[in-house]
Amino acid sequence: MIDMIEKEDPVISEEEAAQYDRQIRLWGLDAQKRLRGSRVLLAGLGGLGAEVAKNLILAGVKGLTLLDHEQVTMESCRAQFLVPVTAQGQNRAQASLERGQNLNPMVKVHADKDRVEDKPDDFFLQFDAVCLTGCSRDLMVRVDQICSKHNIKVFCGDVYGYYGYMFCNLGKEHNYVEEKPKMVKPTGNSNDGPEAKKAKIDPNETTMVKKMASFCTLKEALEVDWTTEKAKAGMKRTPVDYFVFHVLLKFRTDKGRDPDPLSFQEDSRLLRQIREDVLETLAVSADLLNDDFISYCFSEMSPVCAVVGGVLGQEVVKALSQRDPPHRNFFFFDGRKGNGVVDYFGPN
Repeated sequence: MIDMIEKEDPVISEEEAAQYDRQIRLWGLDAQKRLRGSRVLLAGLGGLGAEVAKNLILAGVKGLTLLDHEQVTMESCRAQFLVPVTAQGQNRAQASLERGQNLNPMVKVHADKDRVEDKPDDFFLQFDAVCLTGCSRDLMVRVDQICSKHNIKVFCGDVYGYYGYMFCNLGKEHNYVEEKPKMVKPTGNSNDGPEAKKAKIDPNETTMVKKMASFCTLKEALEVDWTTEKAKAGMKRTPVDYFVFHVLLKFRTDKGRDPDPLSFQEDSRLLRQIREDVLETLAVSADLLNDDFISYCFSEMSPVCAVVGGVLGQEVVKALSQRDPPHRNFFFFDGRKGNGVVDYFGPN
């Protein structure tokens, strides 16, 4: 039997059943109950954070805490649809609260204007899932390690211009169910030939199959040893986006911010230098990542936020409802090519 993730057994009222009728038909009442009993923390209310918040509120979680210490700027208004243009100078979490709550009054939406870095370890233990956007590498690793010890699901994501990514750690043993077509046993006798003896798929019936997936920590996923023969052999199949992600995280660590269009020339020069340093540290070829990516990783692009936020929100819903196979463990999106890829990094 699959373990229930909620701390209490939620009851779906008639009003909620009507509100979530389409979702209940899609993934079942039990999955919606699990979702309805879940509390989620969302840190970072930029363009990506707004997309994730919208998707989780509409899906019908029990509660969503919006955590952000930043103020609303003209730049954030371009990709963030939850804050009014008139809210410039206000706290982003508080400015996002009214429109977020109006999306679904049945979800308890709360705004917290503290810095996520200042939160004590036990703050994160009140949630069933923690989603971090716009955070530093050190902070993401710290929160992931805290949550991993307490079976709290962790998601990280960011959008840099045309590039976006999502990471998830659902624990050593994440149980879920997957809907599969039902196999019908053969009814023919031995005289009907070999085809009659084969099991066939009944397109009109499905069955629920229990499955389990295992995840590693973010620290393990970022510290892949590329000098091993196995890693070298798989290099050709490795999406270059993984290394772009490393470069942009290092830029954020060094500068305390993301690449800024207002300092395009200086930041482009820094990105080239950081790229060389990162690839050397990872012990991979300097030719692996050329200069092309540099011009396309400035600002949050609304269409990219929509795609990555849709995938990230979907993965949180799937994990909390314990329905359908999760992405394991990275999703990368390249807006220049218009495609995304799922790949696993870390110990097998």
